[in-house]
Amino acid sequence: MRRVLILGSTGSIGTQALDVIRANPERFRVVGLTAGTDRDALASQAEEFGVRHTALGADDAERLVHDVEADVVLNGITGSVGLGPTLAALETGTTLALANKESLIVGGELVATLAKPGQIVPVDSEHSAIAQALRSGERGEVRRLVVTASGGPFRGLTREQLTEVTPQQALAHPTWNMGLVVTTNSATLVNKGLEVIEAHLLFGVPYERIDVVVHPQSIVHSMVEFVDGSTIAQASPPDMRLPISLGLDWPRRVAGVGVPLDFTSMQQWTFEPVDTDAFPALALAKRVGVAGRTYPAVFNAANEQAVAAFHAGRLGFLGIVDTIERVVDEHEPGVVRDRAALAEAERWARERADALIAGN
Repeated sequence: MRRVLILGSTGSIGTQALDVIRANPERFRVVGLTAGTDRDALASQAEEFGVRHTALGADDAERLVHDVEADVVLNGITGSVGLGPTLAALETGTTLALANKESLIVGGELVATLAKPGQIVPVDSEHSAIAQALRSGERGEVRRLVVTASGGPFRGLTREQLTEVTPQQALAHPTWNMGLVVTTNSATLVNKGLEVIEAHLLFGVPYERIDVVVHPQSIVHSMVEFVDGSTIAQASPPDMRLPISLGLDWPRRVAGVGVPLDFTSMQQWTFEPVDTDAFPALALAKRVGVAGRTYPAVFNAANEQAVAAFHAGRLGFLGIVDTIERVVDEHEPGVVRDRAALAEAERWARERADALIAGN
């Protein structure tokens, strides 16, 4: 019986994790739940699963991680506020099922240094796919990682056509049901840029050996190419409950958590390169990842401000990545000695992004 603490239990990842646990009561037991602001939904979940330990907000979530005995902490919080709980989980020695990619990207070496080997289990479908495929060979036999992208709702549009897209259109993802920030990041491909940085930090593969391809069907979740020319892909219908279940009990699989592919019916999988002119976020994220230090924290913070401004009607769609790039270019990086250094970099990035947005 795995004792599970879910951070961000009322969000997309958290509710799907509870689906998995609800269907497997003999395998998992919820010992703690946290949410951002939805007190009523949190109370309802706690009552259903018989949970006594709950918290609202990232700060209380961080304290709860230290107070509750768990075998695995699932961090499904959105945004860089998830860094504190991520560090807390690593400090306790608990397995960290990580869906909050921002905490790894912002924390960088701070997180990587604190984590014990195998302590972080990725929950993003792409990184879960890579982790599964990597079991097919030795790390020294890996030639490159291939991260797949759906292309989002604006795949095929030119940069000129993207000038008039609306927040409602940006939230109409063709295959995944996600929250506002992650869905918008998928539309700009910022999310894929963050995932490249995450892949580098999780698996230690240099950036020049991490590629991204567009795969609109979202069936192949990522691939690992080995030195002998073999490519191992993980394929399944787009359903986050599969990587979530692996995160909860890695590397053991949970029977019946997903529906298998039907290879007896006609289907077509396609792959195409990323249009880097229309979607420059990917190249920018790689540049930020290579630069390291406080650059990833600044990239992420500027994006969060720009996404909020876009949905508030204060910034156009193309202005999101344009704002991030301007903030990154103006940044004077510092060494990440502790959380205070990251917090200061984020504070500056948010203020600078807000000023640039206000001046548009």
